[in-house]
Amino acid sequence: MRRLGLIAAAAAALLVFTPGPDFGAATNSNTAETYKQLTLFGDVFEQVRKDYVDDVADDTLVEGAINGMLTSLDPHSNYLNSKNFNDMKVQTRGEFGGLGIEVSMENGLVKVVSPIDDTPAARAGLKPGDLITHLNGEAVQGLTLPEAVEKMRGPVNSEINLTIRREGREPFDVKLTRAIVKIQSVRSHLEGNNIGYVRVTTFNEQTDVGLTNAIKNLKQQANNKLIGIVLDLRNNPGGLLDQAVAVSDAFLDKGEIVSTRGRRAEDAQRYNARPGDAASGLPVAVLINGGSASASEIVAGALQDHHRAIVMGTRSFGKGSVQTIIPMPGHGAMRLTTARYYTPSGRSIQAKGIDPDIQVEAAKITKEDGKTVKTEEKKPGDKKSDDKKGADDGKAGTGEKPAEATVDPSLIGTPDDYQLARAVDMLRGIALFNGRVVN
Repeated sequence: MRRLGLIAAAAAALLVFTPGPDFGAATNSNTAETYKQLTLFGDVFEQVRKDYVDDVADDTLVEGAINGMLTSLDPHSNYLNSKNFNDMKVQTRGEFGGLGIEVSMENGLVKVVSPIDDTPAARAGLKPGDLITHLNGEAVQGLTLPEAVEKMRGPVNSEINLTIRREGREPFDVKLTRAIVKIQSVRSHLEGNNIGYVRVTTFNEQTDVGLTNAIKNLKQQANNKLIGIVLDLRNNPGGLLDQAVAVSDAFLDKGEIVSTRGRRAEDAQRYNARPGDAASGLPVAVLINGGSASASEIVAGALQDHHRAIVMGTRSFGKGSVQTIIPMPGHGAMRLTTARYYTPSGRSIQAKGIDPDIQVEAAKITKEDGKTVKTEEKKPGDKKSDDKKGADDGKAGTGEKPAEATVDPSLIGTPDDYQLARAVDMLRGIALFNGRVVN
């Protein structure tokens, strides 16, 4: 009777969402097939309860079944139990405990989307595209993403050992110490005395206010003589949609910022800019790389399509799907992909990313034989053929040497940041072309 009750409850829940009148006779056939499938689930459920080697709580089995259904859809849909749901809400407020790393799932392994600045993950040198294969020696294969994330969390100051697989080298171990991660989502400084540098590390509830204050402070520091702004979105894994819209709006005076399109045409939404440009029309350079995802790609795509900024760096991650958090009363919540993002020109971001207007590979400015040179770095996500070509591009005597994939997080925003230096050079060139005085 218990199994039949579960089947009936599941079927009833499903039928609530079935738009019967639109399906006609086909609905009855689909419903009958659905009942067969639910009967299969009930049979498996009972068999596991009866014969599995260990006693497993019913709620654990049901939660696992729900999560399995969601994670089979795409890497970003999953079930959040009550604890994970609460942790997620804390994270969007900008302070949480852990390693400071945004991850997804790829072929059963945990994939690093981006380390967050000034966190244990960034200080340990983790990079976008890294694959985590083991946690404290235990394989992650077979774990769901929430289960793997839960294992990476733990008491502050406790240690965890990650086994990393990185393209171009043998697997290696990294030991990290867990910490309270406090995210300062916006940082800024002047480059020279008239180029504003604004780095957005994530899109949380503090981002839009932080950006507005940063631009205001930069103008004051430059005595209102700014000639351009660099907006750095490298290694920014994304965050809240409304914050991506607000950041884009800060640089746009009108026009569409992003649209979302789901399964039904009537559910499409468009987000438009309001009058007012916080940057006062100054030239803008946007820096992106393979660690720029989701909300970062919305901003880069909007400013690129409106010709409001020149996008520089390397191709972004390509996460252009919308996840809706749907609370489940009395339990946790499910994160479900319900739509995809499109730039103002109608480009889909999903699995494609944003291509920069000016390709600038990651590099480090170093000294060699008394001369300033740069060392090239390949971007993550390149096709194999491109990777092989890139590996052969470093030629003796040119001062260009192949290096590890993607930008070193410790270099971002520093004098050794080659991509930033190229963005600053470009803005100074625009100012010179426009007849402005460059000090």
